Amino acid sequence: MISRRRFLAIAAAAAATPAGAAPVRWQGNALGAEVSLTIHAQPDAAERALHDMRAMLRRVERLFSLFDPGSRLSELNRSGRLTAPEPELLGLFEEVDRVHRATGGVFDPTIQPLWQAMRNREPLDRARTLLGWDRVDRTSRRVTLDPGQALTLNGIAQGYATDLAADDLRRRGFDRVLVNIGEFSGIGGPWRLGISDPTHGLIATQTLTNRAIATSSPGAMSLGNGQGHIVGPQGQTPLWSTVSVQADSAAIADAASTAFCLMPVAAIRNALSHLPGNANATLVDDNGDIVTLA
Repeated sequence: MISRRRFLAIAAAAAATPAGAAPVRWQGNALGAEVSLTIHAQPDAAERALHDMRAMLRRVERLFSLFDPGSRLSELNRSGRLTAPEPELLGLFEEVDRVHRATGGVFDPTIQPLWQAMRNREPLDRARTLLGWDRVDRTSRRVTLDPGQALTLNGIAQGYATDLAADDLRRRGFDRVLVNIGEFSGIGGPWRLGISDPTHGLIATQTLTNRAIATSSPGAMSLGNGQGHIVGPQGQTPLWSTVSVQADSAAIADAASTAFCLMPVAAIRNALSHLPGNANATLVDDNGDIVTLA
């Protein structure tokens, strides 16, 4: 499974139930997080969708998990090369491209060697020489890393899986669903969500309608010596206690919320102007004060 790199800072607070049958709800675990689905639909149609979603989650874990030695990501990190990459993997890399460009390289999955060195308290100089998303060579037939490089997709895979699930449910004709696969996507709405910070607790609420939302909190997990688990490729350290991003895509929101933890307001404003999906951000500083950017 993909381990959680941050505290999940959003929880469903309330949602009005339309007239008719009670919603079908499911809870489980996937990608290192508690996941859930709330579907307003006839039970038989909802159960078929749930069955297929569980199969999709197993496939996503086999693709993106750092901790499954048989996953495609583990194979790529181990050998430095992957042939016949799956469409889901290539699609996720396209989302990485978008956020990498918009954030000026702050979002960078090649951070994995540096993250490992920091966690193991090893010298960082060599790990820093291995960074650079632009050094990952990709075609429809293969993916190749530079020698010594390794990827982590923990900053985007849960959002991407959320999008895959939501897209499938839309194709089935469902018009009122709340998907939670580490990040949230609401089909229809409104869905009322609470944003929580590890230090300050519940700090805001947001309403979600046909949108996705993701949240990152650097202080939710420590690498030791007070170092938060969100690491910048150019040595950036977290500037925000919690960042929540809304966008049309949960993958975009997931990756952006990770990168924005390391970025000042002016840089975040610029990134938002280059991200697809009318993204906006809610930033919480160490004092619990809130800044909202659109």
